[in-house]
Amino acid sequence: MQVHETRSANGFTKASPEQLRETLARHRQQRHLILLQDFPDPDALSAAWAWRLICQPFEITVDVVHAGVLSHQENVTLVKLTNLPLLRWQKVQGQLANYQGVVLLDNQGTTCQGWPAVQEAKIPLIAVVDHHQLQEPLVAEFSDIRPDQGATATMLTQYLQGGGFLQLSAGNPEHIKVATALMHGIRSETLNLLAASEEDFLAAAALSRFYDNKLLQTILQSSRSRKVMEVIQRALANREVRNNFSVSGVGYLAYGDRDAIPQAADFLLTEENVHTVLVFGIITGEDEREILTGSLRTNKLTLDPDEFLKTTLGCDAQGRYFGGGRQRAGGFEIPIGFLTGAIEDSEYSLRKWQVYDLQIKQKLAKVIDPHA
Repeated sequence: MQVHETRSANGFTKASPEQLRETLARHRQQRHLILLQDFPDPDALSAAWAWRLICQPFEITVDVVHAGVLSHQENVTLVKLTNLPLLRWQKVQGQLANYQGVVLLDNQGTTCQGWPAVQEAKIPLIAVVDHHQLQEPLVAEFSDIRPDQGATATMLTQYLQGGGFLQLSAGNPEHIKVATALMHGIRSETLNLLAASEEDFLAAAALSRFYDNKLLQTILQSSRSRKVMEVIQRALANREVRNNFSVSGVGYLAYGDRDAIPQAADFLLTEENVHTVLVFGIITGEDEREILTGSLRTNKLTLDPDEFLKTTLGCDAQGRYFGGGRQRAGGFEIPIGFLTGAIEDSEYSLRKWQVYDLQIKQKLAKVIDPHA
């Protein structure tokens, strides 16, 4: 296997559109699996859209897969209005023998429920493209990991610009939808371009000739659900602010309501004299598993979400970190494991939540206010 990457001193990898072309040419007419994080965001969804376009000249069939659900109203609207072909992991997990390669976009496998099964099936890792900090060593034919970029959508836009894969046309409805999705991905990952790098601005400028402004406005104006509003209200009521750091536990949430946590974190960050927010809760999965899940948002330039979460929460017995992040945002997932409750006892559930709520707050307190 030929590996295309340029490894920098800090361990990040970078590859060129020309190297991507060479990689895809070796896999002409194959069937590949794009594995997104369980709960894909606009950046991941738009990157998958663009990757499918890039693969078309090589006659590579691509299936876009995620294991979770789309619950954020903007993501639901994005997929619905652009007709992005999106499959649940449960539909393909028994058919892995049909794929000759797998691609990781906007993740490095650590947030994908299906990644261990893909590894066990020994499906070759064709490419990994991500703008998050390096999580763990991955050997891919094409590796492009750039934490200095605001969005994976920016990287895919650069491929479209410089790889000669295809020429975007303002008269092609599919190209318009892809450009709109990529613009949304860049916007959402860079706080409406407030945290954008020069490359993000250049990518947005390139897309400005092709995206549909009215379609993007429709996506952005999607209404919050009643459940999301309830979680935001709960986060407000439970928040504790110390040293400009707001922490809030929102209790138990259904699997399909997971995206309410980052939305609550975004909302709490608007409070006066708060520069960093962490909102967390216990998510009850479709398979009755329970996972302690949280989202971090910050406006503090000197706070690195990736380093902060890894230092604060640590890792599991296999050395995999529970949390990670990118510029100004991060998240974590900690399996409840043995204490996952099938017990129909509200008192038991309350006590379990109180223990986890206290544990997270104590770990945070040691970092936020070590002299307290």
